[in-house]
Amino acid sequence: MLDVRRVGRILWRGVRLRCLRCGAGPLFRGPFRMHVECLVCDLTFEREQGYFVGAIYINYGATALLLVAGFFALERFTDISVTQQLLLWGAFAIVLPLGFFRHSRSLWMSLDYIVNPADGPPPPGTARGS
Repeated sequence: MLDVRRVGRILWRGVRLRCLRCGAGPLFRGPFRMHVECLVCDLTFEREQGYFVGAIYINYGATALLLVAGFFALERFTDISVTQQLLLWGAFAIVLPLGFFRHSRSLWMSLDYIVNPADGPPPPGTARGS
């Protein structure tokens, strides 16, 4: 049975770029570098080589959806020329995937963790090295 509160909690942790299991450890140590595992509960973030290919699809899909919707919205509601729109959306197509990189990875991990937690919750009151 699907536990809606559990799913919501995992997705909220993903939005905040926190460990999906404990919610305390950060996923990233820099703009584009992830920790190998949670600093608090030792959850391994990249389960296997190529694990984040799904995140690439999420990032690409979000970018394409926003580009197409934005293009048609501007075409319908403004007088911006097609050339100006191509320049605008071309720049957007470069900036959005870079800005959404961390969240696409986190969303991919969240969806995977909801379906396949891989390991149980950390023991209560434990931290790394305990």
